Amino acid sequence: MDPADQSPEEVYSVWALPPEHVRERLRGLMAGLRAAHGGPPFEPHATVVGAVTLRRSAAIEALRAAAAAGAGPYTARVTGVARGDFFYQCVYLLLEPTPEVIQTSDHFCAHFGYQRPSPYMPHVSLLYGDLTDEEKEVARKKVEEMDTELSGLQFEISELALYRTDTEDKSLESWELVEVCNLAKK
Repeated sequence: MDPADQSPEEVYSVWALPPEHVRERLRGLMAGLRAAHGGPPFEPHATVVGAVTLRRSAAIEALRAAAAAGAGPYTARVTGVARGDFFYQCVYLLLEPTPEVIQTSDHFCAHFGYQRPSPYMPHVSLLYGDLTDEEKEVARKKVEEMDTELSGLQFEISELALYRTDTEDKSLESWELVEVCNLAKK
């Protein structure tokens, strides 16, 4: 950590970014869901490290150190569309929790000093919102209708992004991309 960094401690997260062609596909789905159910726009991603409070320089340093310490690209595979119980897990794509997926998250969590409050569930959120169970189920089914070939979709994750993510800001307007790192092939 930069001892000269007097920036405030803020909340950061590390996101796995699907390749651009997959992000485009998901953005279309997400726009359709927002048109029907509301909710803020955000980039398609799978959270690798959840909300952790750090100074900016420490967060950037942790990202770079974890990336340099041997994390390589890995494959993510969608196993289905699901709905969750809270705002940030309203409707999402479940990802297969392969050893590669879990180990990458564990590796980055260790560098960030992040302790998970619950077991890791890799997923790509499509909609944030406070919806009823019935509304979530309608949205979940809409995803399956809009893209019938999502289940089984595989893609390589070769970029991780550090985002400032104030979880109190449900508009997401304060959320900010800080840095993207490429996972080097081993």
